[in-house]
Formats: sequence, structure tokens, C-alpha cells
Amino acid sequence: MSEGAKLAVDIGGTFTDLVLERDGTQHQTKLLTTSAAPEEAVLEGARRILDVSGTPASDVELVIHGTTLATNSLIERKGAKTGLIATEGFRDSVEIAYEHRFEQYDLYMDRPAPLVPRHRRLGVPERVAADGQVLLALDEDVLIEQARVLEGEGIEALAICFLHSYINADHERRARDLIADILPNVAITISSEVCPEIREYERMSTACANAYVQPMMARYLGELESGLAGIGLTSPLLLMMSSGGITTVETASRQPIRLVESGPAGGAILARNIAAQNELDRVLSFDMGGTTAKITLIDDCEPLISRSFEVARAYRFLKGSGLPLRIPVIEMVEIGAGGGSIAGLDALRQIAVGPRSAGSDPGPACYDRGNEDATVTDADVVMGRINPASFAGGKITLAPGKSEAAIAAAIGEPLGLSNDIAAAGVDEIVNENMANAARVHAIEHGKDTADRTLVAFGGAAPLHAARLADKLGIDRVIVPKGAGVGSAVGCLMAPIGYEVVRTRLVDLRDFDPEYVNGIFADMRQEAEDVVRLGAPDAELVETRTAYMRYRGQGHEISVQLPSRAFTADDVTMLQELFDTSYAAHFTRIIPNLNVEILTWT
Repeated sequence: MSEGAKLAVDIGGTFTDLVLERDGTQHQTKLLTTSAAPEEAVLEGARRILDVSGTPASDVELVIHGTTLATNSLIERKGAKTGLIATEGFRDSVEIAYEHRFEQYDLYMDRPAPLVPRHRRLGVPERVAADGQVLLALDEDVLIEQARVLEGEGIEALAICFLHSYINADHERRARDLIADILPNVAITISSEVCPEIREYERMSTACANAYVQPMMARYLGELESGLAGIGLTSPLLLMMSSGGITTVETASRQPIRLVESGPAGGAILARNIAAQNELDRVLSFDMGGTTAKITLIDDCEPLISRSFEVARAYRFLKGSGLPLRIPVIEMVEIGAGGGSIAGLDALRQIAVGPRSAGSDPGPACYDRGNEDATVTDADVVMGRINPASFAGGKITLAPGKSEAAIAAAIGEPLGLSNDIAAAGVDEIVNENMANAARVHAIEHGKDTADRTLVAFGGAAPLHAARLADKLGIDRVIVPKGAGVGSAVGCLMAPIGYEVVRTRLVDLRDFDPEYVNGIFADMRQEAEDVVRLGAPDAELVETRTAYMRYRGQGHEISVQLPSRAFTADDVTMLQELFDTSYAAHFTRIIPNLNVEILTWT
């Protein structure tokens, strides 16, 4: 019997990748994603890889899964019919947003519509102060009336978000319990569980997004578990999270919003491990698949981590044009530039590529599945970069003539160019799109791209890595083994982990070590309860972060803390850690100004 066999699955917009690791050897396969029923490709791929590797299903001890299904559901607005119950007078916070224009001079600027329309957003009398004191008790009679109204609307999911519930969640919990009796078949999300942090708009947006995708993800994960068991894979199923850790199906079903960037996160974990193995302190992770390209900065073997993220941006590079989520996430930039990205001419008769994609069905023209649009993959075929006989390990037969016809019709003939030049134009434009995204991403974080090592993986990345590196001032490129299924390989390397957060305002002048130690004790217990479900006997590693600021500032910076009990003497240490981090961000500190800690993770 083989010991330690593990199966990793990554569902992308175009391909579903599987990697089986057994006795130090990896077997891989790649199938077109079955977007109507994503589990079908997973199950077919699992059967195929078990057969090819000669591995009995009973030998697989663990299945790890990364997916972009939650992301796609938010982008395509294909989630559940969702309702929202908020503190009376605040139901429109999710639509008022930041009250600013993210594109100041665009008269036709479109804001992203809320996931919950106004007629399904209802208020309930209740009020909790910022210190947790109850100012107005929850009106349970009105709550029940509003639940009946939403029942009449036929909602499938419900988000509950009350003011300051991050400090006192009693009203949200009580509302959940009462409504669960009235609407037993409705998935209920409370903001104090999915995002127990200050800042009402982001908390409400995150709660609504979690509720919106919860029924679909819970249903999918249930069907996947049943399907895997049907082919003999009864081992635990763990899910890749956007933070780079993996968690249980139970946790993922309850908080699927944490899976929003789970597939791409697996790729960042792969790049991180390659950086560590080769002792590289400055790396640019480049993951280009069939639908999108993802770029991540990795310094000192650690990717950038953020507690906020925007999904479904209406304007590709404009912060504020998407739906904000407050979840732990590996910081990356993702653009519509993949092998299936459609190429054509814009209004100025210039070559434009993406963000629309041919996806897995019908796919690029060379797949010969009915699509006549030119894509990046078609350009690569015309340029001779892809061998039609060995594409996807020989599992997908390409039709080069279809690529030539598509490139000629979309680019060559309208511009009077040969097919080779037209294909090269498509290649150059998609490379510049990705390079520009990488530059903007680096500048936003006070970093640069030059003198890094480019780690390229994903089905299309190795074909474009050299030109992208040239544009970014990079002179070393690493294409790892198994690059075509890199995100799935990264899932095999990910640790079981879970992040817990609390907003508790602490002024360093009034630092109470017992209070802070109590915060961390509660958070550790919550995180450990989740982690132990997937790793009952493993040795645990705890990392702590504080989000600190000068009193009066509106934003915080992250400061790494030691994982130990604090004493009254640690005030000086905390001040020094903050000063060092603040100076690294802004090149100076502000003397004699009080420092406060807002959020702990």
C-alpha cells in the first residue's frame, strides 16, 4: 500500500487541473472545465489520474481543492437570491459605499450594483454603541415581521449586519436564531462571524457576498464530496483559501467567501516554495491560465498579504470600482489575459486583447468547437509556439487551420498584415497588458519589478514569460516542473491554517497586557478548533499581527508581533515595532503622537 498519496484539484475558468502525489512522484492531468457542472470534470479527472498512476482510490489519504467558482459567481452575478437585515436607517450603507467617485472625470461612470437590491434590504430597530453597550434592544416583533416579508420574496440566503456587532454580536446571534426558525431552508450569514471588524460598509459588503455564494458553494461541495465517495475517494476533502492556507469543507461551506481567490493562492504558494528552495529574496509570481493572468510579489519568501480585496471591478485598474471584501488574502493583481482571451480591433482599429474570454466552451478557435473569434492561444499556434499534437498532454487535438483563419479574419485582413505579423501583434499587446498590470501593482505597494526572478506557471505563462520579463527589467526566469498545473501543485504545499481577527481599540498609553492576552487566547482557541479538524495531531505555528496607527489617522499599517504572552514592559517593544514599520512605509515617524492598535489577527 502506498502511504501519503494526496490528490490536488484546481478548477479554473478554462481548465480543471489535477495532480496526484504518491511516493515522491507526481502524476498530472488537465481537462476542460465543465462550467455547467464543475464537479463532472473533477470526477472524470480523478478517475483518469488514478488509472494512469495505478493508484487505488483507497490509497489517497487527502484531497485538496482550489477553485474560482465563488469568484465567478460574484463576477457573473449568478448567486443566490439574497436578502439583508440591517440596523434601522442603515440598509442603504451597502449602496452609499464610500460616497466618492473612483473615476472623477467619467460622466458615465457605473458603480457596481449591490448584490442585494433595495426592496430586499430591510431595517430593524436596535442599536449597539462602539464600546459594545446596548443603547436600544433588538425589536424582535419587527424582526419577525421583516423575516416574513423576505419569506414572501422567496429569498435563498440572508445576511444580517448590525452596527458595531464586531464588539457585541448578541443582537446578530439572536436575530439569526429567530429567523432560522421562520426560514429553515435559508442560508444565514451574520457579519460578526464572517468579518468581525470595524468599518460598516466593508463588513456589510462581505456579509452580503458570503450569503450570495453560500447556497451554491455548499451545494457544490456536498455534490463533490458525494461524487468523490462514489469513486472510492472517501479521504478528507480540504479547501484552499485565499489566504494561502487550507481548511475543512465544514468551514468552507459556512464561509465560502474565504475561497474567492483560492485557486490563484495555490499558485502563489508554489512560487513561495520555489523562492525558498532557491534562496531567492525577490520574486515575481506569474500565473497565466486560459482565462486570466495573476501576478504576485514575493519578498523574503513571503507573498504580500492583505485583509481587503475587491472583486468584480467595473474598471480593471481602478480601486473602488468593485465589491470590497474584508478577508485574509494573498495580495495579487488579476487581469483578463489568458490563452482564451479574445483578440480583435477596437474603435481606433488598434489591436485589443481581453478581458472577454472564450473560456472552456467553446474555447479558442483551434479547439474546433464552434468559436471563430481569435484568441491568444490561436496567436501562439500561428507563431509556432504550440505543438498541436501534444497540447494538454495530447488530450486535446488542435486545428491549426482554424487559428490561421481566425487571426486572419480578426486582425490580418482588416489591417492588411500577414498572419505571422498579426499573431505577433496579439502577442505583444497581451504581454504589454500584463506588464502594465505588474508595474501598477508594484508601484501601489512601494516596490518595483526590476532585478526580480520571474516564476512562470499555468498553461500559458511559459510561452509569454521571456517577453514579459524583458518588459519588466527581469533577467532570470524559472519555469518549474509541472508548470501547466502549477496552482494544483501549490495546493499540495499549502499548510492547514485559519486566520481569526478582532477589532479591539487599545491605546498604547493605556496598554493592559491581561486584556490583550485574553484577546489572543480567544482567537487562538477559535483558530485551533478549525485547524484541528484537518490536522488533529500536528504541531501548530501561531503568527500574530496588529494593525496600528497614530491617533487621528484613518488607516492602519500591519505590524508583526511575537507569539507569546505580553507584560506591562512590552509597551516599549510595541512602540519600537510600530516605529520601524511606519518608517519603512513613509520614511519617517511622528514624534510625541499617541499610537493605538485597532485590529488584532
